[in-house]
Amino acid sequence: MDVQDIRAIADGIRGEIRKAVVGQDEVIDLMLTSLLAGGHILLEGVPGTAKTLITRAFAASLALQFGRIQFTPDLMPGDVLGTNLFNFQTNSFVLTKGPIFTQLLLADEINRTPPKTQAALLQAMNERTVTIDGKDYELGDDFMVVATQNPIEQQGTYPLPEAQLDRFLFKINIDHPSRDEEREIVQRHGHRSAMPKLEDFGLAPIADSKTLAVVRDAVTQVRLSDPLVDYIVDVIRATREHASLEVGASTRAANMLASAVRAFAVLQGRNFVIPDDVKVLALPVLRHRVMMSPSAEIEGLTTDRILREVLDQTPAPR
Repeated sequence: MDVQDIRAIADGIRGEIRKAVVGQDEVIDLMLTSLLAGGHILLEGVPGTAKTLITRAFAASLALQFGRIQFTPDLMPGDVLGTNLFNFQTNSFVLTKGPIFTQLLLADEINRTPPKTQAALLQAMNERTVTIDGKDYELGDDFMVVATQNPIEQQGTYPLPEAQLDRFLFKINIDHPSRDEEREIVQRHGHRSAMPKLEDFGLAPIADSKTLAVVRDAVTQVRLSDPLVDYIVDVIRATREHASLEVGASTRAANMLASAVRAFAVLQGRNFVIPDDVKVLALPVLRHRVMMSPSAEIEGLTTDRILREVLDQTPAPR
């Protein structure tokens, strides 16, 4: 499968999502990049910015098993993973699988559940495996988590720990639509107060598990030159040395950025990476992996602004 074939598949997925979702093209492109790179996504936005609708439309455009967990304060790890229950007829324990046993998982309002339950996702997201009562269960290469969270609500929420955040390839900030997009949304969905049903839009799956396996294999063959490897490493190391950052990005961040830029290059119709790919993806890859210093917070700086300074100060290869 060549680059143009992959781009045609991506265009087909975009077209299906746009049947239900107005605008948010950048978000859709980042979700496609994560899909091809085999990563997980954290969507952050205020209520009513279509986080759940985008994810459901994204899932509907793929022939993958879809599952959803509505995270709540009383959710327990066993509610996510499943548990072994004793079967009196067979006189043995039988696994009752939890909702994590799927391919595309929507973790809705993930920051509403305590850290103990959030931690149930750590192994699954990193290894695509879960361990229940000492036995490992494979989730498959297609396992992908799309988590949503609300940045403005504080009551009844639990901030995601750094180890959890580091498992996400991207943290995508979803903003309000433009005026024209908002007007189209009202025209299209303003006759109902509930979330629209995807069945009404006739979304059809474009790619299945076998197709995605071929695509991901092709993405790994995209050329990442030595100067660009050096550039990625220099950007990551610069986050650890910036005066406004108390904690810089990890080595895992460098690996994930390298994987993401390969997938992003394919979506642009190229089989090679250019410096601009790194600059476009650096913010969504790194914004949740660095921590501002107290003085930077007092000055009113933002993580994105600091990361842009890092990119400006790090020489890019020609």
